[in-house]
Amino acid sequence: MKNTTIRTAARRGVAVAAISAAGLALSVTAANAATDGATWDALAQCESGGNWATNTGNGYSGGLQFSASTWAAYGGTGSAAGASREQQIAVAEQIQSSQGWGAWPSCAAQLGLSGGGGTTAVAPQSVPVQSAP
Repeated sequence: MKNTTIRTAARRGVAVAAISAAGLALSVTAANAATDGATWDALAQCESGGNWATNTGNGYSGGLQFSASTWAAYGGTGSAAGASREQQIAVAEQIQSSQGWGAWPSCAAQLGLSGGGGTTAVAPQSVPVQSAP
């Protein structure tokens, strides 16, 4: 094979890799855009009337209506109703990443939110790693 043929094939390979990476970046950006603050606010409006501090005694609390067990499993501390909007969204993002929008079935459907989520039931908790001395 000639050197020019090899260089041309290499350039094509680099171009294909660049296009693939750009497509992946767009997919990630679209996924992140789906979970912006406005989306969470709309979901909270549907779930709790937009009251991030609600606790009606029905087993779910906070603006996004977390069960106590789900809240704790995904890193929430105390009660969701006592947590800030930002703290609730941080936990909700982990839940959405793991379970998808199905974690909020009725309101997600009403808002047209679908997809997302992995196959694990609980998001892994981060564990601090100490460096060797």
